[in-house]
Amino acid sequence: MHATLPQGIRARLSLMMFLQFFIWGAWFVTLGTYLLQGLQFTGTQTAQAYSTMPWGAIVAPFVVGMVADRFFPAERMLGVLHLAGAGLLYLASTVTRPEAVFWVLLGYALCYNPTLALVNAVSFNQMASPERQFPAVRVFGTLGWIVAGFVVGLLLPRWLGSSVEATAIPLRIAAGSSMLLGLLSFALPHTPPKSLGHRVTVRDVLGLDALGLMKDRSFAVFVAGSLLICVPLAFYYGFTNPFLNEQGVTGVAWKMTMGQMSEVVFMLVMPFFFARLGVKWMLIVGMLAWAVRYVLFAFGNADALVFMYYAGILLHGICYDFFFVTGQIYVEKTAPKSIQASAQGFITLITYGVGMLIGNWVAGPVVDRHARTVAGAVLHDWPSIWLWPAVMASVVIVLFAALFRERRASAEATTPSP
Repeated sequence: MHATLPQGIRARLSLMMFLQFFIWGAWFVTLGTYLLQGLQFTGTQTAQAYSTMPWGAIVAPFVVGMVADRFFPAERMLGVLHLAGAGLLYLASTVTRPEAVFWVLLGYALCYNPTLALVNAVSFNQMASPERQFPAVRVFGTLGWIVAGFVVGLLLPRWLGSSVEATAIPLRIAAGSSMLLGLLSFALPHTPPKSLGHRVTVRDVLGLDALGLMKDRSFAVFVAGSLLICVPLAFYYGFTNPFLNEQGVTGVAWKMTMGQMSEVVFMLVMPFFFARLGVKWMLIVGMLAWAVRYVLFAFGNADALVFMYYAGILLHGICYDFFFVTGQIYVEKTAPKSIQASAQGFITLITYGVGMLIGNWVAGPVVDRHARTVAGAVLHDWPSIWLWPAVMASVVIVLFAALFRERRASAEATTPSP
């Protein structure tokens, strides 16, 4: 194994990461606008479409842990899933009934979510020092998401003369990109199944060994807080794009990539804040950023106060890095080494699976409650809508601050070096 990645392998892994997240960013951000404005779906029907990704996150551990890790090389499984996903994304761009959209996107989610673990497996298998080598590869995933936003929100409108965010074009761009990655996957470095010949149980793939950590009150509070904060988070992912489009903001898809740009910046300054705030206050600041974001959305406008919309988007870096990345570090240091992988899998299941699923169930009816028809067009009382997740996040913050106790030794252990 090389101390540094050979140039050819690093290039292939970087392209894999770029396309992996370009695909997701190309269709996921604008789907709400396409469904609400293009197909005239209700908020509930739109949220149900978005709920397919959390369902995929819940099922993905079974696909990876009980199938891919035991029977198939990761790069081949990756190729098959992306080729199947390409067909499903294209089909999603052609169906128009809410039930059909839901089932097609659910099929796609079941294909795509396992690939998030598979691209990591392919990468790690080539690395002698993942902690040093992986970030330089993974950053291309963030770049892929950003480029997707620029293509959909800036380049295509200039080429075509009009916005494409309320159309099926982003889904078809994602379908073509998925086909490309599916084909390229067969040229990736060979990654044999890591659990070949080993018995894998449901307990293993769901990380249920980590349930014993719930006896620690602070860890239980952390898990509950992580689940509950993902409920208001679902409002952002599903409805920010249609909200900004309805308000008259132009080039929304590429402007929303400012969130990913801020994510990179705040990742770099995390050590500085970690050393001064510790785990508890890093988590609280991350949750507080969600509440502030929704207040900015509620009281901004597309004219003199448009800076409030942009500030809300830029807060994504604090929202994600300070809460999710800090949470991953907290879990890593709290869990015994023998169950660290199970604990990380468990918290991912709780947040991106169960939490986001509940969030979509809540968000859809809230959006519908504040919808009205004006001159044949469905408009929404967005300030009232955004106050719902703002209040939800605020309640979670108060409860978390009151109940979570940070062990000092853990805080010192989790502080990264600046």
